[in-house]
Amino acid sequence: MRQQHASESARRARECEAFVAGAAGRLLHTATLLTAEAPGDNPRARRLLTLSLAHTYACWDRLRGEDPYDRARQYLATRFARGAWHQYGGLGRGRPHPGSPLAVLTPQERLIVVLRLYEGVAEEQAAALLGMPSERVHAICDRATATLLHPPPRPAPAVVGAKVAAS
Repeated sequence: MRQQHASESARRARECEAFVAGAAGRLLHTATLLTAEAPGDNPRARRLLTLSLAHTYACWDRLRGEDPYDRARQYLATRFARGAWHQYGGLGRGRPHPGSPLAVLTPQERLIVVLRLYEGVAEEQAAALLGMPSERVHAICDRATATLLHPPPRPAPAVVGAKVAAS
């Protein structure tokens, strides 16, 4: 009995190790997009990835035919949403890396855009994951895509040392 348990644990560890080797890179990229951090300096994304993979490993025996990548991505998304909610008092604006192309989006918009456009999650699945109507997911995705395609104008830099003419 003890040997059977040991071989089951070893099999589980090998399967999970193979999953991590294959999926960690894509999940890290997803987490980096969510946090809008620079790819080389992404501690929040790495923390999200670690928590997601640890959760997936803990649930490994209960997956029963479910795709572990879906479970890891789901945990990654919900953990990001929960963290943004607690950190910023709602899914308001975070403090993303200014060079990130997704920096102009709110965390909620980033989450939906990454799930829908990068990960290819269906609108209904994203809505169920986030607990909102699919029409709302569609509207947020459209608005965020429009913002990315036509970013708001940046304020003109102030000219230092310019004299103001008196009228």
